[in-house]
Amino acid sequence: MKFRIDHDMHIHTQLSLCSLDPKQTVGSILAYAENNGLHTVAVTDHYWDGAVHGASEWYKKQDFSHISASLPLPKSERIRFLFGCESEMNRELTLGIPKERYRDFGFIIIPTTHLHMNGFTIIPELEGSPEGRAALWVKRLESLLREDLPWEKVGIAHLACPLINRASREEYLRTLDLIPEGEMERLFAIAAQRRVGIELNLSDMKFSEEESERVLRPFRIAKHQGCKFYLGTDAHHPKEFKSAGEIFSRAINLLGLTEDDKLDTARA
Repeated sequence: MKFRIDHDMHIHTQLSLCSLDPKQTVGSILAYAENNGLHTVAVTDHYWDGAVHGASEWYKKQDFSHISASLPLPKSERIRFLFGCESEMNRELTLGIPKERYRDFGFIIIPTTHLHMNGFTIIPELEGSPEGRAALWVKRLESLLREDLPWEKVGIAHLACPLINRASREEYLRTLDLIPEGEMERLFAIAAQRRVGIELNLSDMKFSEEESERVLRPFRIAKHQGCKFYLGTDAHHPKEFKSAGEIFSRAINLLGLTEDDKLDTARA
């Protein structure tokens, strides 16, 4: 059976400082799920726990007390609504979520590709070239996969994120091209063993026909290695939900994903 668009595991509310949209509430997210036939959604605001050293000034404001202001989540008989988070890994490869907090979340997203945070996730003068960023893509993903995490409820966000190199579209694509295929095969084999989710992010999937194979290469390798996938709009504003179905359908078709490729946490 073809991979169904019946969940969204990466959604921000107004509590994320990159949103601050008063219309992006847990109530509007539930309405989005109900109106689009989804059965599972997760609210995943940006989060760095106050008990973990190494946060940026931006992240320090987004501790557990801040993001838990969305609780209790509204209930629906048809929708499974998970309280999650999107944490971070800094340049020292420290995770912003302590073990003591794992039980507080239904889903935990950790990106390794936020390479636009100069001084926090990347040292531009040392790692800022396409070659340096490609090497950092490998280093950060490998470090994450070595962590002792509750992998059954963890997703790795936007692995083909344009934020890996914002110099230009071509420099972004070149950075993806420079990631060695052998390294991807090795790391995605570990990811499959961990049964961690690999995210199809709405922004990553907005590629032209000419760019498709360059952007989808990591996901094709991940599929070949046995990884499981989930969908995440990464929406910060309600308008970002509108194009989700069409863009996800295209990516699912191009990758040939079936229900067997779906992450268990994203299932009904």
